[in-house]
Amino acid sequence: MLDTLIIGSGPIGLACGIEAGKRGLTHLIVEKGCLVNSIYHFPSNMTFFSTCEKIEIGNVPFVAHSDKPTRKEALEYYRRVKKHCKLNVNTYEKVLGIEKMEGFFTIKTSKNTYQAKNVIAATGFYDQPNSLNIKGEELPKVRHYFEDPHLYEDQRVIIVGAGNSAADAALETYYKSAKVTLVVRKPVLKSKIKYWIKPNIDNRIKEGSIKAFFNSEVIEIREKEVDIQTPDGIQTLENDFVLALTGYHPDFDFLSALGIKYEEDGAKTPIHSRKTFETNVDNLFIAGVICGGLKTNLWFIENTRFHAENIMNTIAERAEV
Repeated sequence: MLDTLIIGSGPIGLACGIEAGKRGLTHLIVEKGCLVNSIYHFPSNMTFFSTCEKIEIGNVPFVAHSDKPTRKEALEYYRRVKKHCKLNVNTYEKVLGIEKMEGFFTIKTSKNTYQAKNVIAATGFYDQPNSLNIKGEELPKVRHYFEDPHLYEDQRVIIVGAGNSAADAALETYYKSAKVTLVVRKPVLKSKIKYWIKPNIDNRIKEGSIKAFFNSEVIEIREKEVDIQTPDGIQTLENDFVLALTGYHPDFDFLSALGIKYEEDGAKTPIHSRKTFETNVDNLFIAGVICGGLKTNLWFIENTRFHAENIMNTIAERAEV
């Protein structure tokens, strides 16, 4: 019987494990992919917006070559955290179902069955891309993740999005000789694009190196063409790849299967205490970015680290009663 089973081995899931260890509570972290699976799937050349100290966990120093770490440095850091803090992590083990029993949970995974007094869902949202919901989106050339710009060398690439991911992908593929077109629903790119990226992408658009359609939407994708609805009518472009970098959302089906309900706020915010992070299901907690529901810009690594401490304080206090 575990004190706590934690679903998800992202930074906040690991932080929950660290806080459990500090309080002498047994824990197991189960992860359907690799360690910090979401960070692994970030673009290969990505640099974090946050500084190292803001994404440290467990009082383990994060030392990088500059104040803003890269994806590669982050992966190395969290591997080191796991070993240093002696965290119990089972990777490549997917949670298939959870049953609430009298005083504990039974958790069935793809590899085993566990019992735990408490469960923490720290599943993030990066596995659930927002769909365009248009004809042709199912084609192999359509991708919701940008990993390595080398894949698009000399290709005709349409990038859908207005934020950091879209700007990064547009520039990196452009530098690999791709013919890049940005499609943006709004009249301008987002103002919160990384300050060292924003002038660059603006200048490439201004000079015409990267073509951009604003107030526009992709309406149909075909094997060799894409239709774009623009203020001047439908434009048809020859195309090899579409990167739909339109954001992500929590796995609401999974959360609902756990018994979690949502606030009627239009953002599908999971019902939970803002202090203890316990949901409407007793002893079932949520942590990290999923606490914001569809408001995926509300929580980040740097402002959710305290979730782990609050949750484990609650679990430890109840264990002492």
